[in-house]
Amino acid sequence: MKPRVTAALTAFSLLAMSSLTTPVLADDVIVGLITKTNTNPFFVKMRQGAEAKAKEMGVELRTFAGKYDGDNEAQIEAIESLVAAGAKGILITPSDPAGLADTVKRAREAGLLVIALDTPFDPAESADATFATDNFKAGELIGQWAAAKMGDTATAKIATLDLSEAQITVDVLRNQGFLKGFGVDVKNIDKMYDEDDPRIVGGDSTQGSEEGGRTAIENLLQKDPGINIIHTINEPAAAGAYEGLKSFGLADKVLIVSVDGGCPGVQNVKDGVIGATSMQFPLLMASLGVEAVAEFAKTGKKPANSEGLSFYNTGVELVTDQPVEGIPSITSEEALKKCWG
Repeated sequence: MKPRVTAALTAFSLLAMSSLTTPVLADDVIVGLITKTNTNPFFVKMRQGAEAKAKEMGVELRTFAGKYDGDNEAQIEAIESLVAAGAKGILITPSDPAGLADTVKRAREAGLLVIALDTPFDPAESADATFATDNFKAGELIGQWAAAKMGDTATAKIATLDLSEAQITVDVLRNQGFLKGFGVDVKNIDKMYDEDDPRIVGGDSTQGSEEGGRTAIENLLQKDPGINIIHTINEPAAAGAYEGLKSFGLADKVLIVSVDGGCPGVQNVKDGVIGATSMQFPLLMASLGVEAVAEFAKTGKKPANSEGLSFYNTGVELVTDQPVEGIPSITSEEALKKCWG
């Protein structure tokens, strides 16, 4: 069952971590960061946050990434390399949250602390902790905004541009959150594509890329050229979808919503390409993760939030220049001051 995450990280405080502003005293503390790719601005910012915090904490950071989103083998090799190197902990955005479970189990049995960043494992308990956006909430916010903006949702023709067909946790959470926020009966909340709402034209995979977003919307427009609302897994996919819409002469007739909060995506909100996006904070995920491993190296204590749970909600904010009553949001100008990438 894929997790619906609700626990908040109050003031981003970690239990038993009040001394983390001082460097770790132990020598040769290695922290691994494994991202899905090293090209997506989200993961670039995550790496920068980890590098800065590792320098501050006096630990060694080793970074790894897949060649593409879904490169599970590269992530397995990275985990095995870190175990062999004697790392104290691993921070990872899992490409295949279920497929990595056995490898992660072996790493934990070897004594490493494993923290999922952004994308929860499946099951979530495969990792010691998860530092991430509440991705269901991120999707729900843009779904609620889109429904309010459209007004008469009975006329909606919805396309979802998702990550893949693999039912990856982050993909499912954003997709299902969006549909629920829009008012769709999502049936099994832990599974995409089982809805029978006639307003849904369909979904397609993008691999989280601009090229994938363009191809996906072109495919779906051939199925129904009347699509008027698009949810995308991230802002690169949204940018691609917009280019696809332009090729059909529909750029000004379709509402696009997304999740990320990267500076290019926020600029696209300002330029009217994206109607609204949910901003997340990758730098915070990574820096908190490094702090947690550093504390584990010193004391053996594993992270737990203020409610004693292993999930840390690193926050989400709706960004739009077309606010609607009852849904808190910030403008693109405000968001450009805190965006990443």
